[in-house]
Amino acid sequence: MPRRPTAAAARPRSPQLTRQNLGFLLAKASQRWNELLAERFAAAGFPEVRPSYGSILVPLYEEDGLRMGEIARRARLSKQTMTTMVRLLERDGLVERRADPDDGRAALVFLTPRAQAFRPVAEATLRDLGRRARKRLGATTADEVSDALRRLAELE
Repeated sequence: MPRRPTAAAARPRSPQLTRQNLGFLLAKASQRWNELLAERFAAAGFPEVRPSYGSILVPLYEEDGLRMGEIARRARLSKQTMTTMVRLLERDGLVERRADPDDGRAALVFLTPRAQAFRPVAEATLRDLGRRARKRLGATTADEVSDALRRLAELE
């Protein structure tokens, strides 16, 4: 008498649970990008700068002296995550908090001279990685991927 398949064997595999899944690929691409950033930052003399710090540094490079809530909004981070991240960047000498002259209860976050010295390293690193991505993908595909990632960042 033939054996009946077990419940697990009878269930078809979900095509979404593979290493070809969009979310998995996005996560792995992001992980590799961050590994490359960390390697280059350390090689340039900034081993304390984690790739995740970009969520705080980029808005401050665009406009220094922002409130934490505004950085959180621009970086799409929760206020709790912002507090933790700003503490880490303070610890590593990249930002400092100062009282907001317009509201004594609030603080503004400013880049330190160390963070300002890091800016050209970050810009050169991102420029180089961008060139490498364009070479690997082709200019048109790289532009399409950038556009698609912007739209995915706004996914509801």
